[in-house]
Amino acid sequence: MALQWMILSYVVAAEAALALLLTLPYPKLLKNRLVSLISLILQPALFILPFAGFQLLDIYWKYEHRLSCNSEICTAAERDRYEKSVYKAQRNVILCTTACLLYWCIYRVCKYHKEVESLEEVEKRYKNE
Repeated sequence: MALQWMILSYVVAAEAALALLLTLPYPKLLKNRLVSLISLILQPALFILPFAGFQLLDIYWKYEHRLSCNSEICTAAERDRYEKSVYKAQRNVILCTTACLLYWCIYRVCKYHKEVESLEEVEKRYKNE
């Protein structure tokens, strides 16, 4: 299980770096090439959405079937282990939602850039007529 979360955290870090690269101001030619490169990467990177969704379902299932330690029979070590697992699950939920949100943001920025590019071409054609 730790490998899955490590992979997801690396993907989130890469998505954050791509989102930062997309939002920085660049010259027009460099920006166009960067957006086209990232657009090519987006389709294979779509695997992150079902992967994160499956991880969220796994967290939910484990949360529903977790043994709670609320009675006075539990020792302090068991309570600590229970609280640690709850905090870990909360961290992993944030990681999964961040992966999905960052992917969506990158997709929308690329799409908006392409729409602006096409509108500029239409405007240029109207000016030439």
